[in-house]
Amino acid sequence: MKRTVKRAAVLYALVIFFLGGVVYLCVQFGMNGPTWATSKMNKHIYSNGTVVNAGTIYDYNGVALAESKNNKRVFPEGKTLRKAILHVVGDTSGVISTGTHNLYRDNLSGYSYVSGIHNLKRTNKGSDIKLNIDSEACKVAYEALGDYNGTALVYNYKTGQLMCSVSKPSYDVNNVPEDLRTNEKYEGVFLDKAVSGIYTPGSIMKLVTAVSAIENIPDIYSQTFECDGEYQTGDGVVQCNGEHGTITFQEALNQSCNCAFADISIQLGATKLLNTANSLGFNKRLKAKEIPLTMSRFNPSTSSKAELGWAGIGQSTTYINPTHYLALVGAIANGGIGYAPDRINSLGLIGDLTGRQTEVLVKMNPETANALKKMMRTVVTDKYGDDRFPDLQMCGKTGTAQIDGKVSNSVFAGFSQRSDLPLAVIVIAENAGWGSGVASNVANAVLQYFLENYVR
Repeated sequence: MKRTVKRAAVLYALVIFFLGGVVYLCVQFGMNGPTWATSKMNKHIYSNGTVVNAGTIYDYNGVALAESKNNKRVFPEGKTLRKAILHVVGDTSGVISTGTHNLYRDNLSGYSYVSGIHNLKRTNKGSDIKLNIDSEACKVAYEALGDYNGTALVYNYKTGQLMCSVSKPSYDVNNVPEDLRTNEKYEGVFLDKAVSGIYTPGSIMKLVTAVSAIENIPDIYSQTFECDGEYQTGDGVVQCNGEHGTITFQEALNQSCNCAFADISIQLGATKLLNTANSLGFNKRLKAKEIPLTMSRFNPSTSSKAELGWAGIGQSTTYINPTHYLALVGAIANGGIGYAPDRINSLGLIGDLTGRQTEVLVKMNPETANALKKMMRTVVTDKYGDDRFPDLQMCGKTGTAQIDGKVSNSVFAGFSQRSDLPLAVIVIAENAGWGSGVASNVANAVLQYFLENYVR
């Protein structure tokens, strides 16, 4: 009897062990099945490590940006267009890790938990993906950047749809340069600067400082500031880009006065300024839907007033990620809610087939957002002039980000107030000088494209 009980116990243990193994295998299959199926060892999808068979990637208007024909990946006609969309679409080897080809390879393969990639094996075609990206808008932005590297992004701040995303330098996937990995002019070419880059923001950071001032300095609108070209902090000097005399808070933003904003930063102190920045997404690991963003960093000095002043005007150790900052500007435009910029309109099989829900990336107090929106509108009307942005009802802020030993980066961030054109934009043109130059011109060029083609 005892021997029978022992045998039964062993049998039960084996059954439990077996069932546990089955459960473990099922869990691993559920978690890793798509990854296993889309491994580069799978010759139904890859040839020599590059994608040859997959679903078609379409832009917002139905233009095929990458498709499979005769066991080969085919890209659209037009060298400039292919360069402009490179980082959004991605290369076929997955070197551009944030490209659609790599991030959404499971979807493009048509993988199903029931049938695997059977449909792709049968037809050599996977599931299609539609982007929110307008490829022609990307081409306009790419051409407007000219010989300058950098990034340009546009999104609908009411819906979160990312409609333009460009990163330079780039290259033509149909004619890959032999010196792509060795020539300095291609440095950083595999990095999508829109999502993986970080930049010294320059004066567009004054928007964050302004948010903190509006919420923490009760008399900020009645204060005046003195600017004679430099601001003495007691332990250093903050240089200004002009001599603005006695100015108000609004005039300080209009003139982008470093003296005034250094004064405001010191009034706030490092803790309050840091708390505001953190509440707006700085120093956090953020995602734009599935796409991880390089972290925007803000760490104002607690020991040096001069460094605190420089941090508050967008220099020192302050860095922004372009996609994150686009959402921050979108929050100002959208009454305090900044949606995560989303490049995907719809996904095949894996994912949402009927559309995607918006996700909030940045939030701020609605009253603060509306106050800053009015200030940014005044910056355009009183400083730059509406003729710089015809028919856009533009709100904006330029930045001239100083880079040690190099020409400054040209930066612009802003949005259209038109109800029929709810678009926010950020442009960073590397080593292009004043923000009121190249970056502003690129922003206007791409928004004029949307005005002409999307507003009836």
